[in-house]
Amino acid sequence: MKRLLLGRPFRSDRLQHTLLPKRIALPVFASDALSSVAYAPDEILLTLSIAGASAYVFSPWVALAVVVVMLTVVASYRQNVHAYPSGGGDYEVATVNLGPKFGIGVASALLVDYVLTVAVSVSSGVANLGSVVPWVATHKIPVAVGAVILLTAMNLRGLRESGTAFAIPTYGFMIVIVGMLLTGFFRIFVLGEDLRAPSADLHIAAEHSVTGFAMVFLLLRTFSSGAAALTGVEAISNGVPAFKPPKSRNAATTLLLLGVVSVSMLVGIVTMSRLTHLQFMEDPGRQIIGGAGDYVQKTVTTQLGETVFGAGSILLYVVAGATALILFLAANTAFNGFPVLGSILAQDRYLPRQLHTRGDRLAFSNGILFLAVCAIVLIVAFQAEVTRLIQLYIVGVFVSFTLSQAGMIRHWNRLLPRERDPEARRRMQRARAINTFGAFLTGTVLVIVLITKFLLGAWIAIAAMLVIYVVMLAIRRHYDRVARELAPDEGRPTLPARNHAVVLVSKVHMPTLRAVAYAQATRPDTITAVTVNVDDKDTRVVQAEWERRQVPVPLTVIDSPYREITRPIIDFVKRVRTDSPRDVVTVFIPEYVVGHWWENILHNQSALRLKGRLLFEPGVMVTSVPWQLASSQSRDLDRLDATLIRGPARGPRTRGSVKLDSSGLPGSTGPAEPSPPGPDDGGVPASTGQGDRP
Repeated sequence: MKRLLLGRPFRSDRLQHTLLPKRIALPVFASDALSSVAYAPDEILLTLSIAGASAYVFSPWVALAVVVVMLTVVASYRQNVHAYPSGGGDYEVATVNLGPKFGIGVASALLVDYVLTVAVSVSSGVANLGSVVPWVATHKIPVAVGAVILLTAMNLRGLRESGTAFAIPTYGFMIVIVGMLLTGFFRIFVLGEDLRAPSADLHIAAEHSVTGFAMVFLLLRTFSSGAAALTGVEAISNGVPAFKPPKSRNAATTLLLLGVVSVSMLVGIVTMSRLTHLQFMEDPGRQIIGGAGDYVQKTVTTQLGETVFGAGSILLYVVAGATALILFLAANTAFNGFPVLGSILAQDRYLPRQLHTRGDRLAFSNGILFLAVCAIVLIVAFQAEVTRLIQLYIVGVFVSFTLSQAGMIRHWNRLLPRERDPEARRRMQRARAINTFGAFLTGTVLVIVLITKFLLGAWIAIAAMLVIYVVMLAIRRHYDRVARELAPDEGRPTLPARNHAVVLVSKVHMPTLRAVAYAQATRPDTITAVTVNVDDKDTRVVQAEWERRQVPVPLTVIDSPYREITRPIIDFVKRVRTDSPRDVVTVFIPEYVVGHWWENILHNQSALRLKGRLLFEPGVMVTSVPWQLASSQSRDLDRLDATLIRGPARGPRTRGSVKLDSSGLPGSTGPAEPSPPGPDDGGVPASTGQGDRP
């Protein structure tokens, strides 16, 4: 099933073939910023509606302020990708120039922002699709969760594959929106038609009397909501390694294209909304004078599509479909940015090492899955409501914007005194000026966002950043402590004085005899077989069979009046080792290997419990001696591997069984048997024996 959904695994040397040209990199990394034009105008008009329909006159000016910030950020990040092309992005810039703690702060902000990107984009896509498909509007949560799962599966197939799949919808959205705007402007300015949006004739009452300082605060809040259009710009600086060479130049060009296209569409949609007198409210039921009746509020892009192309037109459904699709795919920016950042943080020991590992398709699979789970939790918790989720949004991205630009200022200040080439100095001074203005502007926006959105939900995002910050510091302390403990001493390691072998016995059967033979083959200083007496009758049977077979190893019986298995064995092993602290004890545990998952349920797990407990005992080694049952031998693993990957098997699988004579010593080698499952294979060995005994 995994191969069917995700495809054949890629060899490591194919990583170079997964790099992206600009035409594919644009939809992969820029879909979030491009899609923001689908919900940023909604948030601008929705927030202004609090002051009534007359406040819509400020929407072009708010959009213009957002455009200025976006162009500044794009220009600033073009300096970043040239100076730091390794893919660390804001995290690397802040860490190198401001210190590790600032870097962790940026990383925590970005991680939260990426999760919110998925939740907001998918929820907004559901809202747009629900504008024309009522069933989607009444089943928002399952549709949104399904979209996240689909995106996860596509990204697990690999970066280039997902980028190719997303390129057509992204370019399609750009063509549809630009075509709609050009058609509308042509009908208004050339044909002289008076286009009016479906909501143009509604009478909207102000929710509150907004004047003076309150009006200024409302405009600032509107600007902070519209600034959501800037999210996703930082993803390109984090994904520079995914570009084809020359990486920095291609990333900078893609960033410029992103800025130009996003700004053009944002300004066009807001301008068209004013020309068509479009209205978008926070609560239509309460704000529409005379009652909302059966009025169902559609999104801004859907209303413009209906205004330009007509209600029921096929082009209206194309607009709604393209908008919903690009919003779903906007989450792909986070699916590419989050795993890469998580991998870098894992390499720096701030996140679990598993996030640094590439999967079968050379994607960071663990990071993709972790992001999907977090986004689904948010979608369910906030009922896939864009208005509720948007309040948590953009705090993290502006934290990273501001700290990154501050780091770049320090970067240029450090390089300028050492540079003697006049032309290079001029480039550095120009770049420093751009980053300085960017730091000032993004810092100002961050303050505005914190003031206007803190009580509306931004505090949740800030709290999440603080939690992630503390967790990353704790993970780094753990890895550092483990590294110190594992560091080798200067002297040679001390050899054990003696090795005592202990073979666990539940019954005298083939697994037990194999374990005894293997223990003897290791040439220990002493060897003892141990059984726990929980039933006198069974114990006498074991002793009698042991004597009848004349097994050349003494059998020790441990009484257990409370029918416990683990504790008596632990106490016995401790007593053996206490005699000499330099001695080691090797415990041999016979185990069944079964071929079906349900067979594990039918055999008790006392071996697993024993191993887990013995691993905590110093000076104790645990050795599993597998015995493959017939069901495991029926699995043709070589054939299965060859079928799944359509190529040669990953490695030889030896199949050998050891024949034992009556004394339990190894004899000739017979036909091959499957090798025992290792701890990383996911195999859960069954326990050895019957009842509760190992």
